[in-house]
Amino acid sequence: MEGRAAALGAGTVLNALATGTGAAFGLDVETRATVDLDPGTDAVEGTIAEDPDGDTALIERCVALATERWGDGEGGTVRTDSDVPLAAGLKSSSAAANATVLATCDALGLTVGDAGDPAAPDSAASDPETGGTAVDVTRLDACRLGVRAAREAGVTVTGAFDDAAASMLGGVCLTDNGEDRLRARDPVDWDVLVWTPPERAYSADADVERCAAVAPMADLVDDLAADGRYTEAMTVNGLAFSAALGFDTDPAVEAMPRASGVSLSGTGPSVVAVADAADPDADLDALAEPWGDRPGTLRRTTTRNDGAYTGDSP
Repeated sequence: MEGRAAALGAGTVLNALATGTGAAFGLDVETRATVDLDPGTDAVEGTIAEDPDGDTALIERCVALATERWGDGEGGTVRTDSDVPLAAGLKSSSAAANATVLATCDALGLTVGDAGDPAAPDSAASDPETGGTAVDVTRLDACRLGVRAAREAGVTVTGAFDDAAASMLGGVCLTDNGEDRLRARDPVDWDVLVWTPPERAYSADADVERCAAVAPMADLVDDLAADGRYTEAMTVNGLAFSAALGFDTDPAVEAMPRASGVSLSGTGPSVVAVADAADPDADLDALAEPWGDRPGTLRRTTTRNDGAYTGDSP
C-alpha cells in the first residue's frame, strides 16, 4: 500500500493574519511525499529528507487523519522531500500537508480529482451520464483535511487555507480562512523572482496583534484582489506586512520599478516579485542585480496553474 504525490509551494498576495481573508498563488516548486501504509499498525512514523531531525508531527497527523476518514485507520511511514525551503514564507508546511494527504489517498487506491466540485479548476460533473469522471476524493476536500492537520499540529495561526488552496489547486486562490472557503481562483502567467535571506521565520511565531493593526490595509488588498488586480494587491500587502512583522521594505522598493508586483511572502522572510506576461515594463533580470547583492538565495521560477497531483507526474 504505497502512494506518491506532490504539491506546490506558493507566494503571497494577501496575508490572512489581519482579517482571516487570504490569497496566494502556486509556484513551480514542489514538495513530494511517499506513504507506505501498514494495516497491522495505527502508528505513523515520518521523515523529512532535508531535515532529518525536524518536526514530523504535521505529516504524521496528515496520514492519520486521511486513513481515519478514507481508510481503516492504517499506520505506516511517510517521507517528504522538497524544493521548497523550510520556514521561508513559501508555504512549505502547506505543500507537505497536501502532498502527504494525496499520497495517502494514492496508497489507499482512491481516485483524486476535481470532478463534481464547481469551485475547483477544470471541474467536471461526477455523473457518468454527463461524461464527467467520478472521483473518490476532491482535491479541495484533501486540502481541508491537511489544513485541519496543520491546526492540530500547531504549525499555523490562521489555518492557512489560502496557502493550502494555492498549493493544491494552482493559480491565484482568494479564500475565507475562517470558513475554509474558496472565494475565487484565477490562472496567472507570471515569471517569479524570489529572494530568501539566510534567517528563517515560523508562521506560528508571528505577532498576530501587530498584524491586526494593519487590517485596514488588508481590507484594501482584499478589494484589489477581488477585482483581479493581484499584482497591485500584493505590493500593498508587502509594504503593510513587512512593517507589521519588522522586515526591511528596501527589497520591495527596489523591485517596484522593475516588477509587476512584489510582496513579503507569508510571514517572511522571503520576498517574491512577479512579472506579468502582459506587463511590458517588468524586468526581473534587472531586479536580480540589486537583490543578488543581498545575502541569501535568489530563485527564478514561474507560476503554475495545475496544482498538486498523485503519482510520479502530473
